Amino acid sequence: MKTITLAITGASGLPYALRLLECLLQSRQRVQLVYSQAAQIVARQEMEFTLPSRPQEAKKLLLEHLGTFTGQLEVYGRDDWFAPMASGSNPGDAMVICPCTMGTLAAVAAGLSDDLIARAADVMLKEKRTLILVPREAPFSTIHLENMLRLAQAGAVILPPNPGFYHHPKTVQDMVDFVVARILDHLGVRQDLIAPWGE
Repeated sequence: MKTITLAITGASGLPYALRLLECLLQSRQRVQLVYSQAAQIVARQEMEFTLPSRPQEAKKLLLEHLGTFTGQLEVYGRDDWFAPMASGSNPGDAMVICPCTMGTLAAVAAGLSDDLIARAADVMLKEKRTLILVPREAPFSTIHLENMLRLAQAGAVILPPNPGFYHHPKTVQDMVDFVVARILDHLGVRQDLIAPWGE
């Protein structure tokens, strides 16, 4: 069982985040979830899904929504400085920001640890742990690209949600699963969503 922080921000792409959460919990991982206020707005817009502001209410709702799984879920507020992932003494194994806004990406690139999401990402970088950012914007500006380059040079994985088509997707869910499978691959979590190339 790995300990993985999943941060959800206000970029478009909530289906990626919820599918990733589901897959992580079904594969027996320990997930530490935190999300921004903007993510709550996008969840309502894209999925007609309400993410409560209180962590315990969010945990209860997500457990009901996701059904049976073998992993562990904890939900933290974005200003909870006592959360485990806020310290390098308890950083967990990996972190994914999915989807990642350009504002969050810029904050992480600049080392601005002014909320739990940016602080946890900063911890991942300084502790040399896996940090995956799933930036959702189009097109990217020069500033966006420079921030991504800076993060890649610091050791982060930049994984835009760009689905491939060589597996012949038939539904939107197939396209979501392609991106989630790539994230799981980089986390070292076994997945059966997409067959490896050549198999």
